[in-house]
Amino acid sequence: MPKVSIVSLGCPKNLVDSETLLGNLGKEGFENTPNAEDAELVLVNTCGFIEEAKRESIEEILKLRHLKGEGKKLLVFGCLAKRYGNELMKEIPEIDALWGVGEEQKIVDYCKEAVGSQKRIEDGQRRIKEIGSMTERGRLGTGSYAYLKIAEGCSRGCTYCVIPNIRGPYKSAEPEKIIRKAEEHIASGIRELVVVAQDIASYGREFGGYSLVSLLKDMASIRGDFWIRLLYLYPTAINDELLSLMSREHKICRYLDIPLQHSEDGILRAMGRAGTKESYTHMIRRIRDAVPGAALRTTFIVGFPGETENDFGGLRTFVEQMRFERLGVFVYSKEEGTPAAGMKGNVPKKIKEERRDEIMRVQSKISLDINKTLVGQRFRVIVDETDRNTIIGRLSSQAPEIDGVVIIEKKHGAVSTVHSAKEEKSRKNDSRLTSHLSRLLRPGEFVNVKICDAYDYDLRGELVE
Repeated sequence: MPKVSIVSLGCPKNLVDSETLLGNLGKEGFENTPNAEDAELVLVNTCGFIEEAKRESIEEILKLRHLKGEGKKLLVFGCLAKRYGNELMKEIPEIDALWGVGEEQKIVDYCKEAVGSQKRIEDGQRRIKEIGSMTERGRLGTGSYAYLKIAEGCSRGCTYCVIPNIRGPYKSAEPEKIIRKAEEHIASGIRELVVVAQDIASYGREFGGYSLVSLLKDMASIRGDFWIRLLYLYPTAINDELLSLMSREHKICRYLDIPLQHSEDGILRAMGRAGTKESYTHMIRRIRDAVPGAALRTTFIVGFPGETENDFGGLRTFVEQMRFERLGVFVYSKEEGTPAAGMKGNVPKKIKEERRDEIMRVQSKISLDINKTLVGQRFRVIVDETDRNTIIGRLSSQAPEIDGVVIIEKKHGAVSTVHSAKEEKSRKNDSRLTSHLSRLLRPGEFVNVKICDAYDYDLRGELVE
């Protein structure tokens, strides 16, 4: 079978695109290999959202171009390729072909032609049939969670964002396709479905009555023991119907990722964001009242054009008062083609970075304080990774890849001194439990864990019955 290797950069939405392409290539007889050295065709799915992401994409392409001497083809697609395709081809001549977003079929056609042997394609297709039916997507992540992209593009028009220019206006995916993909994931052993889009709260507005709540109800009705996690909800689109469902449906994690971007009204208006500090404050309180124990994650942008010291001070106070369970900060990145790129009041890079670091210092203390309240409590944890010494898992309040983790240490040997028969019995029971679970655990399993210690973002725990 001809071999391909896909390097997926950027956000989870990009990862879904990469997995969809991988699935389509698999149906055509291509075998995926995680090692680019072993592949005939190396594909890089690029990100062009902010300066840091663009730099990472270019560095990855440059790192892989050395493979050209081995007769491989280097193929580039995605957001950065769409924005700067001509420049990339000119500056990095080792790139054999380049596509933007939404051109998966063109990529598949090119790959089939590049193999140069119809017989190899046919042999690969026969091999796929022998192995079994292919799903619509391949897998590039771990065995515990999978991303479900439910919409493409965005129609919000934030002044700093290039997504509408790259991916076009908002368009919801068909519910039947989403449910089918969810069922495939659950059947394959996935135990956490992470629902993503640029704004999942707007899902279904084209369908006349079928909304995000409708979709979540259908997903939750799928048989099996699994979590559903919601990422990227536009703050003013969150409604009481969604909160009511979250409060009563145990499969939906009590976790909401709501990018606020700022707290001060003047900056929010300049950003083209709906809402005000007052409305955001009311929304946060409403969520916490309606969904007890909800973990709220948000992101902010510091150094937006015109952001004054008073604006930044207001943002810091807002963070201190709201006490978000999870929080990230981006330094404003000037992006070509956006309205914000032409705004006055540029904030020097050093000041932007200092503001980011200051907010993160505030959040680090808040996060530690919240984590300390969990010590001594027992939780259901999903396993992401295991090795001989440690199990890495997550609470339902921790999203994969962006939040902290639960470090579950396996125990070795006997306690040096046992003072009573009761302690000896407890030690043996605990040892048997740990040993038994350590042998059986694999990514995607749920275990019960008692939290023993807390750090700024991570937790440490032990297995319990």
